[in-house]
Amino acid sequence: MPRADQASAWNFETDTTLIRVLARDAEAFPDRVAVREKSKGIWQEATWRELLEIVLRCAAGLETLGFKAGEVMLVLGDNRPRLYAGMLAAGALGGYAMPAYPDATLDEIRHFVHEAGARFMLAEDQEQVDKILELRDKGAAIEHIIYDDPRGLTAYSHPGLVSWDALQARGAERLAASADVRAELVARARPDDPAVFVHSSGSTGKPKGVVLSHRNLLAGVRNAYQGKAFDFGESILAYLPMAWVGDFAVTMAAGVALHFTINIPERQETVLQNLREIAPTFYLAAPRSWDNLLTAIQVRVEDSSWLKKRVYEFFMASAISAEKRKLDGHEPTLKQRLLGPLGEWLVSGPIKDQFGLTRLRGAFTGGEAMGEDTFVFYRALGIKLRQLYGQTESCAYNAIQSLDEVRLHTVGRPLPGVELKISDTGEILIRSGSVFSGYFKQEEATRESLEDGWLHTGDAGYVEPDGHLVVLGRVSDVVHTAKGERYIPNYIENRLKFSPYIKDAAVVGRGRDTLAALICIDKDAVGLWAELRGISYISYADLSQKPQVIELVASAVKHVNSTLLEGLQLRQFVCLHKEFDADDGEITRTRKIRRNVVEERYQPIIDAIYDRKRTVLMKAQISYESGEVGVIERTLTIQEA
Repeated sequence: MPRADQASAWNFETDTTLIRVLARDAEAFPDRVAVREKSKGIWQEATWRELLEIVLRCAAGLETLGFKAGEVMLVLGDNRPRLYAGMLAAGALGGYAMPAYPDATLDEIRHFVHEAGARFMLAEDQEQVDKILELRDKGAAIEHIIYDDPRGLTAYSHPGLVSWDALQARGAERLAASADVRAELVARARPDDPAVFVHSSGSTGKPKGVVLSHRNLLAGVRNAYQGKAFDFGESILAYLPMAWVGDFAVTMAAGVALHFTINIPERQETVLQNLREIAPTFYLAAPRSWDNLLTAIQVRVEDSSWLKKRVYEFFMASAISAEKRKLDGHEPTLKQRLLGPLGEWLVSGPIKDQFGLTRLRGAFTGGEAMGEDTFVFYRALGIKLRQLYGQTESCAYNAIQSLDEVRLHTVGRPLPGVELKISDTGEILIRSGSVFSGYFKQEEATRESLEDGWLHTGDAGYVEPDGHLVVLGRVSDVVHTAKGERYIPNYIENRLKFSPYIKDAAVVGRGRDTLAALICIDKDAVGLWAELRGISYISYADLSQKPQVIELVASAVKHVNSTLLEGLQLRQFVCLHKEFDADDGEITRTRKIRRNVVEERYQPIIDAIYDRKRTVLMKAQISYESGEVGVIERTLTIQEA
C-alpha cells in the first residue's frame, strides 16, 4: 500500500482500466502537473484534469472517424504528449495502440500495417506522414493519418489527413453534444481489453505482436511497486523509445497508476541537457545509455584543470574500492569511510548536480547485462543503480535487485506477485498477472510460449539457494563446439561489452574447435582514447584497424578470457570495419544481435579466422545519397587473443 504520506487515486486493484485510473487522478489531483514537455526552450505543462480532457477529446474524435473496438492505430514518432494521449484514447475505445520505432524502415512499417490491418495512424511530423503516404500509394490500407506537428504539412491535401487540433475539435464537439459521453468513454473499456500492442525484440526472427491488457499492465505496476522499484509521485524523464515495452510500462501504466510527473525531452539530442533540468527521481536506462552518460562525465573531467582531475581520481578511486568491498559483503575500511563525505562534497555531489542525478531514488538498468566497471562506478558515485529483468510478454517486470542485496552476477529476486521456476532444460519460466494472454493472430507461437499460465521466457538461467536469479542468455543461443563444449554466445558477448571500448560483439565457433569474436568498437570511447594519445584517423573503419586500437581491444578480450573456462576462451578476434546496424538487419531496434544474419553476412571473415589467416579482405556495398551504389574494400586484421 502507499506510504502514509502519499495520497492515492488507485488502490492496487487490477480489475480496472488505465482510463478509469486516469479519471480518478483527474478528480483527486486536478491541478497537479501530469505532463511536462520541453518545446522551443520552454517547459509546457498539463495537469491531470487537462490530460484527461485531451484524452477524452481524442477518443471522441477518433470515434467520429470510425475507430472501433478491436481497431489498431499505428503510432510513429518520438516521445510526445499528444502521441501518449492518443495511445490512451485508443485503449479507452477498446482498441490497440501500436507504437513503432521512429526510425523504422518502410519495409518494417509495411509489415506492421499488414500484420495488424491498421486503418489509423498517429504521426509526430511530416517525416513520418511521408512514410505512410508512400506506403499508401503502394497499396497500404491506411485511411486516416492524424499528425501532431503541422510544420511542412499545411499544403498537403491528401484524403484522410487530419491535424491533431482538428481531431481535438471534432472530439470537443461530440463531448459537448451529450453530457453522458464523458462517463461512457471512461467506462467503456474492460480490464482484459487491449491497452497496447508492442513487439518482441525479434532477435531470432520477425518481431511478434504482443498484446498487453489493462489488467496485465496494472498487475505489473503493482508487482514493481510492492518490490520497491518506484513510489507514488515519482518524477520521470520519458525518453525511451515508445515502441519498447519499458516505456509504456513506466511512462503510461505506472505514470497513470502512481500519478508520476511525466517529463518529455525536447528531442533525443537534448536528453542529457533535459535530464539535468528535470533531475528526475526515477530513471530507467539501457546499459548503453548509462555508458553514454559515463562517457560524458569522463569527457567533462578530461576538460577540467589538472588539480580537479587529480582530486577526481583520488576520491573516485577510494569510493570505487569501498563499493567493491560492499558488493563483496565487506565493510569499507576506516579510511574509506572518512574520505566518503569529503568525496561526496568535492566530487560526487557536483557530478550528480551537473548531470541531473541529485534526486534519484530509483535508478535501473535492463535489457541486457551491464559492464561491471560501469555498474560499480555509478554506485560509488552514490547512485543506487540496480538491475531489472523482464520481457515484453510480462510487461517488463519480473525481478529486480533490492537496495540492500545487490550482486553483480544476478538480477535479484522475483517481484512480489511473480512466480518463477527453472524448467528441466534450464529455461526460466514466469507466471504472474502481468503475463500476456498471447501473440497477435499467432496461435502456434502462443501455444509454444504459454503453458498452464507459465511464460517460457526463452532465457537460460538458474536460481541460487537464497532465491537470486542468474540469467545466462537465450536458450536458442546454446551451441556446442566441435569438442562438445556447451556455451551461450550472449554470455561471453555481454562480458566483452563490459569494456567501454566495445559496443557490440558476436561470438562464433559453432561446430569449430575454438571460439572467436567479431567486435564493433565504440567510436566515441575509442575515438576519445585515440585523440588523447595523438592517434589520428579519418573514419570508423580506419580507427578500427589502428594497431594501437587492436591492442586496446586485445587487452579487453584477455580480461574476459581470464573469467572463462579454458575451453570457452576466445582464440581470435576481428575488429569490424563498421558497426552492426538495425537497418541492415544485423541487430534489432533494441540492439540485440540477429545471429543468423551476422553469421551469414560475415561468413568470409569467419572462414578466414578458422583458416588461420592473418588478414581478410572485406568488401561492402554502400548506397550514396544520390542513389548510386558503390563498393568499398577494407583489409581487416585477424588478431590472436
